Amino acid sequence: MSNARGIRNNNPGNIRKDGSVWRGEVAGPDKSFKTFETMAWGIRAIYHLLNNYRLLYGCDTIEKMIRRWAPPEDGNDTESYISTVSNFSGVPRTSRLTTTNRSVMEPIVRAMIKVETGTTVSAAEYNQAWELFIKYKK
Repeated sequence: MSNARGIRNNNPGNIRKDGSVWRGEVAGPDKSFKTFETMAWGIRAIYHLLNNYRLLYGCDTIEKMIRRWAPPEDGNDTESYISTVSNFSGVPRTSRLTTTNRSVMEPIVRAMIKVETGTTVSAAEYNQAWELFIKYKK
């Protein structure tokens, strides 16, 4: 198993602490990044955040989502991130996305986790994460 921060924290999207407490979040030793109870809760947080990006900010493509998720102003190679997610997921970077469609979003989230952690997580974790996302969409 990878020793990447996102894996250790059950936060494979490397979501930063922001003062709010999310469903499934637990206290952890990391001062900068959230820690989740299970990997499924961490993946669910990615789905939740991407859904909010679409609903609140109009980020309805991989390109728009990743520009918000990993902006170049934070030292990210945003263009490479966008290209990698698009290529790995098979979804064109400017295709409009339905964030409540699992067959669309799971390949994108899998690709983001690969970029963020350098590894993958099990299919069972994705299944549980999607169930949590649908159950707690609000």
